[in-house]
Amino acid sequence: MVAKTFGSAVSGVDANIITIEVNVGQGTNFFMVGLPDSAVKESQQRVESALKYYGYRMPRQKVVINLAPADIRKEGSAYDLPIAMGILQASEQVEFPTLGDYVIMGELSLDGNLRPIKGVLPIAIEARKKGFKGFILPIENAKEASIVNNLDIIAVETMQQATDFLLGELDIVPLVTDTREIFYHSLDDIEFDFADVQGQENIKRAMEIAAAGGHNVIMIGPPGAGKTMLAKRLPSILPPLTLIEALETTKIHSVAGKLGKNGSLLANRPFRSPHHTISDVALVGGGGNPQPGEISLAHNGVLFLDELPEFKRSVLEVMRQPLEERRVTISRAKISVDFPANFMLIASMNPCPCGYYNHPEKECVCGPGIVQRYLNKVSGPLLDRIDLHVEVTPVKFDEMTSTRRNETSKEIRERVILGRERQKKRFKDNPEVFCNAMMPSHLTKQICQINEAGKMLLKTAMERLGLSARAYDRILKVARTIADISGSEDIKVEHLAEAIQYRSLDREGWAG
Repeated sequence: MVAKTFGSAVSGVDANIITIEVNVGQGTNFFMVGLPDSAVKESQQRVESALKYYGYRMPRQKVVINLAPADIRKEGSAYDLPIAMGILQASEQVEFPTLGDYVIMGELSLDGNLRPIKGVLPIAIEARKKGFKGFILPIENAKEASIVNNLDIIAVETMQQATDFLLGELDIVPLVTDTREIFYHSLDDIEFDFADVQGQENIKRAMEIAAAGGHNVIMIGPPGAGKTMLAKRLPSILPPLTLIEALETTKIHSVAGKLGKNGSLLANRPFRSPHHTISDVALVGGGGNPQPGEISLAHNGVLFLDELPEFKRSVLEVMRQPLEERRVTISRAKISVDFPANFMLIASMNPCPCGYYNHPEKECVCGPGIVQRYLNKVSGPLLDRIDLHVEVTPVKFDEMTSTRRNETSKEIRERVILGRERQKKRFKDNPEVFCNAMMPSHLTKQICQINEAGKMLLKTAMERLGLSARAYDRILKVARTIADISGSEDIKVEHLAEAIQYRSLDREGWAG
């Protein structure tokens, strides 16, 4: 007899429905076909143990399990439960009347308990799309799956519960979570607030401009000046996630298995801060079965690279294309996967190996040429993609002990949202452009018009400060964002003047 159950395989951030066909006939061997990996093949031992634990038997006949379509690679242990259900039906130990109505996934332990799995959210979305009645899965993953409405989420703890439910002997109420209400209630939950930062008003201003225009930032300053503290607070002033953005981001974290137990829809923008020893595959994604890397986990949020020159050159260079295209394509011999990677890059670095070059009080002990060599570890093409270069100076004692009220993240965020609203109207005919930082050259010329006084200021600045040609476009984009925050239709001279000061690393002889 042939029995059919349905599972799913995740590819990138999307899922495909997999038909698990089980045939029990004459013979003695156990065969599994359809491109399974080692973890899937090992399910035979787990399934056999779980069946025996509950008093069922593993057929001592020829058992053939086909995972179709056969050209999609099946990975992981999540096929245990549908395979067990298929064997019970095909060996005529039970008769499930509604087996074909559900997508079934779950890893079995030897005593029949279910362990959580990865990629539940894309599987639930695909199950609803293909018209399945429900999704039977481990109880730990139920909250994550319940993000998807119009699909019965059947949470089970053991194989026996799944069996009894499919036989109609156990009534399990589908889990319903008002995810949207929880999501909207959590939007204003801020873990790190700018109100905690004493002094550093110029850096807070730079962060506000970066958030309003989607600009990448590099902070350069001595140890202990507050670079990491400021970077951690950037997500708190970014506009709140929309429901579509939250779903996209949650899907990526679901596939990577980062949502954890009882994971739900992400309400806050992600903040990822990988260590400088990270490999290029871990940063951009990849592997035999391509998994999202740190840049994709930072999608719709912030990627913070602390101590930028300490990262391997090859690791930093692989980021150049994703920074431009806002997505990363992982290509293998048999598969090509796209992961979204629309993130803001915030980097920080010391000005030299000892950390005290240009320090107002401490003396730099680095020898001649060492400072320039240290800065050269960050390549020009990568620096070209960073709009704001901010010099961070140590906080004075008076500022540190001041009791005056600091601006909160909520107050700064309101101005950022107003700036983004103006950009949304401006780019309504350009769906690929969401913010000023994403403007291509032709749009920059068209939108960032400056008057004669502005042109003279820019010309003087470029000549006197020795700014490179690459700085020109960046200055115009940043000036346009500053004008948006201040509610100005035109780019004024003061907007340009402020934008010019954010090009420290482009000045000739900065480290000379």
